[in-house]
Amino acid sequence: MTQKHASDKMPKGLFAAARWAAERTPDSRNRAVDLYRAIAISFVILGHWLLVAGVIRDGELDFVILLAEQPWTHFATWLFQVMPVFFFVGGFSNGLSWTSARKDPVKKSAWASSRLSRLLKPTVPVVLFWAVAGAVAHMLGVSVELISNASQAALVPVWFLAVYIIMTMAVPATMALWDKMGIASVGVLALGAIMVDAIAFGADQGWLRWSNYAFVWLAVHQLGYWWGTAERPKTWALGFVALGCVWLYVLIVQFGFPVAMVSVPGAEMSNTRPPTTAMLAVGSVQIGVILLLTDLAQRWLQNVKIWTWVIVFNQMIMSIYLWHMTALLIVVGITAYVFAGVGLHEAPGTGLWWAMRPIWVALFTAVLVPFVLIFVVFEAGSKTTADMRPSPWQAMFGAVMTCAGLVTMAMVGLGKENAIGVNWLAVGLVVFGVFVATRRFSAR
Repeated sequence: MTQKHASDKMPKGLFAAARWAAERTPDSRNRAVDLYRAIAISFVILGHWLLVAGVIRDGELDFVILLAEQPWTHFATWLFQVMPVFFFVGGFSNGLSWTSARKDPVKKSAWASSRLSRLLKPTVPVVLFWAVAGAVAHMLGVSVELISNASQAALVPVWFLAVYIIMTMAVPATMALWDKMGIASVGVLALGAIMVDAIAFGADQGWLRWSNYAFVWLAVHQLGYWWGTAERPKTWALGFVALGCVWLYVLIVQFGFPVAMVSVPGAEMSNTRPPTTAMLAVGSVQIGVILLLTDLAQRWLQNVKIWTWVIVFNQMIMSIYLWHMTALLIVVGITAYVFAGVGLHEAPGTGLWWAMRPIWVALFTAVLVPFVLIFVVFEAGSKTTADMRPSPWQAMFGAVMTCAGLVTMAMVGLGKENAIGVNWLAVGLVVFGVFVATRRFSAR
């Protein structure tokens, strides 16, 4: 091997490989996409760590959602609810990836499995961790209800992942829609979301609201396709911000939609479960800000050191997202039962409680880091060649099974009244679903 070829070989090690990639990133790449994804996941995690509070009351450990006790925090959700950002940048990335892959029949066939690999594989260790923990807890006499509550709190972030997986599977169809209708496809989907809200609330047909998981998030994802093809997207930025602000005013002030952009315990209505058109409004504002800042972000990310760290973060982003609530529960549990609840007796929302938040966030981070470093290996893309990966239909079947298990865990946790105290069917759906979606069963 020549010296030149040796220097071009990707080195081993997460940071070294990221640095190698950073130095070879073409100037044409939209680096801001990766930065926005990293910032968004950081906001989600920080939001959970700030708004989910462990507290000891009457000698018992309890978890308080600050949104239910401090109404002013509802406005903070406009900043921390960044799901529209994920779907927007996801649409951008998926659109470019699919456009490239469909030029080659082999890559086109393997695209779904390849795209799903990094989304699905990281779910396996966290699900098995909680399944084993639940079984051990059950043997030690812990109630099924407590197992369910703890595992649900840890795994509730997977609801978003399940939705995003389905969106990814729909890319060939949604890209075909984009090819036929262009930006009008976004308008059609947004109009569909508005009609769903109008009928659901106006005619008392609440069941219809669940269809907005498709209309709302597909509209935002579809807008990501537009970003990947628009010649001067920045010129649209202020229009998106203005549209979103007016839309929020009308929904909240005129029609009485909730201020909070996440679900609030005890509230009669949620803007996110299922999503309302308020998510399109706040998403419009966020997308406008993204477009305004993209040129500045691109210039900043020309710095190789900064760009390297952005690459590193994105290489472990799924692990960070999936394990961050587990880290919180471990820290709070150990503090409550090993260290006599030090720091957990202060009422959430008080001045002292807020002053202590940086300490808690540092502790959560310290526990999260080892989990991420151990399990980041599951985020590595498939090492098999395109012709060795499953067909699109097999990948889709596996993804649906995985999503069924993930949604069950996000809704009710893993506790189950049986011999082991764990919902083995939900666990099996995830583990076997990931295997089906990422492994080829027959030769082509």
